[in-house]
Order: sequence, then C-alpha cells, then structure tokens
Amino acid sequence: MRKKKVEGIARDTLEFIMETCRSSMPNEFAALLRAEKGIITEVVYLPGTEPSRMSALIRLYMLPNMEVVGSVHSHPSSNIGPSSQDLLLFTRTGDYHIIVGPPFDDHSWACYNASGEKRDLPVVDVEFDSSEEDF
Repeated sequence: MRKKKVEGIARDTLEFIMETCRSSMPNEFAALLRAEKGIITEVVYLPGTEPSRMSALIRLYMLPNMEVVGSVHSHPSSNIGPSSQDLLLFTRTGDYHIIVGPPFDDHSWACYNASGEKRDLPVVDVEFDSSEEDF
C-alpha cells in the first residue's frame, strides 16, 4: 500500500481533537484520521469503539471503504509516548499518528510515524468549504 503524503493538520481539526479528548476524560479517546489535499481535516470515529480509563479499542473492521492516513488517541496521563499496543495500531492505520495528553493544548501532543518515531506535523490554517451540505 502506498503511503499518502501529509503536509500538516488543520488548526480547527486539531482544536476539535483537543476538545474531544478533554471531554472524554478520564477515558481515552481514539479515532482515525483522513486527509484532503495533503492536510489532515477529518477525524473518523468508528462504530463500536470502546473507550476506557486504560485504553481505547478501535474496531478496524468497521472502517468503510475509505483511505485513512493515521490515527489519533489520548493518554489520560501526561505521557504522550506510544505504548507497544499503540505501535501495533500504527502499523495498521497509516503513517501519521497523534497522541495527546493533559492539559490538551498546543504543547501536549505529538505525531509519530508507523514505527513510533516522532515526526513533524505542522498546524495550518485551512478554509473549509461551507457550501457543502452536512448530512
């Protein structure tokens, strides 16, 4: 499978992630990421995802026929390094993986590649097309 090149994450998308993780406390939040034109703009929460205080189980078989570039999840502790379980998920869901922790702000997240190595992921301002209808 060819890896899709990602150049950044939309600021609004990152803010949505932070707020969702904050409101999910004390449980972990987990979802997948989609990119449009090289920018991560979507958070895909799969049906059947099971959050808990220690982990979040994503049911990958529930993923519709769509391409994802990575994953996002929270660690309720301030340790935002990937665990061995995180690395297993990373190898199955793309090459851009965000882990966030308290206090869920601009300085409490990191992006990793599928091998668990830190990578740069610029935050970019993106104009979302408001003419598209929401269903």
